[in-house]
Amino acid sequence: MWSTREVAELAGTSLRTVRHYHDVGLLDEPERRSNGYKTYGVEHLVRLVWIRRMTALGFSLAQVAAMDADGVDDAAAAELDAKLAADIERLQAIRGDLRALRTSTVPSDLPPELSAAATAQRLSPADRKFSVVLAQLVGPTRAEEYARMLTAHGRTAAGDDFDRLPADADEATVDDVVARLLPDVLRQVIDFPDLGTWSVEGGHDQRTAQRVILATLSELYNPAQLQVLSRVAVATAAARDAG
Repeated sequence: MWSTREVAELAGTSLRTVRHYHDVGLLDEPERRSNGYKTYGVEHLVRLVWIRRMTALGFSLAQVAAMDADGVDDAAAAELDAKLAADIERLQAIRGDLRALRTSTVPSDLPPELSAAATAQRLSPADRKFSVVLAQLVGPTRAEEYARMLTAHGRTAAGDDFDRLPADADEATVDDVVARLLPDVLRQVIDFPDLGTWSVEGGHDQRTAQRVILATLSELYNPAQLQVLSRVAVATAAARDAG
């Protein structure tokens, strides 16, 4: 009755797709006319329409092959339904992020849970980039905690001096910045102790995260700033152990 192209058009699919269904055993090969061309009938068309409907619902070709038109495999349907529910939740979250981006006046370089706080506290470009990497490593819960810390502990003169610290700063200048920055960091640690504990929510193990953080710090900050960060980290750890 119909050629391959005609039956494909009637079923709302493509010539290539029909041939692929033959190759994977989903659609029986039709008889050929005396001229060698395939002739498709109603059964082929009905089968094609059914396959197209099942694949449009989201079933894989392997799942379709295991079914018949009399019913749908319940386990496969349940698996697909769970996947669709997860997809809907993910897409709703994306729509929420898009709504926030469209109505927000802050830049979009940081994740939503950090952007407003980081912008309000005038983080330096290096600090913003570090915050992006940190949020990616620790996950949204810790990122939100970090945002609360930024809001609670605004910028100080010591933080501004750290941002302006030249790469060739002398030892006395580095010592001065360390001495003035350390109390700020210690207050942050006291008020937000969870920030000092590791979180697996970001999907990364602690050793990998530490390597990434060290590489990020080395790229974003100059040698004098790295000295300050190292000394502050050592002093903070000692204070935490002592307390």
